Amino acid sequence: MKTKDLDSLAQTLVQSVESPIPRPSGGGSPQGFPQDLWKTPCYASLTMTHERILLIEDEPDIAEVLQYNLEKEGFAVETARRGDSGLEAVRREAPDLILLDLMLPGMDGLELTRLLKRDGTTARVPIVMLTARGEEVDRIVGLELGADDYISKPFSPREVVLRVKAVLRRKKPEPTPSDREPDLAVGGIQLDVAGHQLRIRGEEIPLTATEFRLLRLLMERAGRVQTRGQLLTDVWGYAEDIDSRTVDTHIRRLRRKLGPEADRIETVIGVGYRLRP
Repeated sequence: MKTKDLDSLAQTLVQSVESPIPRPSGGGSPQGFPQDLWKTPCYASLTMTHERILLIEDEPDIAEVLQYNLEKEGFAVETARRGDSGLEAVRREAPDLILLDLMLPGMDGLELTRLLKRDGTTARVPIVMLTARGEEVDRIVGLELGADDYISKPFSPREVVLRVKAVLRRKKPEPTPSDREPDLAVGGIQLDVAGHQLRIRGEEIPLTATEFRLLRLLMERAGRVQTRGQLLTDVWGYAEDIDSRTVDTHIRRLRRKLGPEADRIETVIGVGYRLRP
């Protein structure tokens, strides 16, 4: 590519960050974008979408705003307005992440989550729930069913995008035998890191992926206080300035699963949490 073409491409890309280039539905290069530059591999790789989001939301205004903001960040977004049609979409082609409203016609979000997590072909698809502020019980049930996170309405599109990115970043391949890490043990809590298993005084206890990461971090840092901001950053990958009750909800769920060892997770008022050695 000639130097003048590179300069033109650079200028166009800078402008696209500030004002994303609209892409025609019929294909081809956007209006005003040089056809030869549009076809170059360097631009094609920058505009290629790698991750698919299935947005299941029955409120048109919310769905439109979320779809716009997610697509602006490079995601491919498919929408469904009913729970049953959302289930069909997942089974037709599993997305990289599901953004799921709880109050849906046809099938509610909790039932949809239950069906997806019981199906081996869709059980590992991350789910982020969209909930009303008064649905505390539903949030807890959703997390227990295996949802990765929840976002309370009303929310900002920026927060949704950040959380979606954070959940997708946490999707990592399962460890291979050569990557095996040492098990962790604190009191009656035994954590098989490579096998992703928890045993409490010899009894195996199932954990969601997020609960496992949270417990592992607390055990690795046993005796040290972890602020909510630290946990949001290190476990969820969120910026500390995001206001979230996710940590408190997961700690409460984790304590219930730890049973006789629950008291080892201590609340440090006004600061955060600590696992007692």
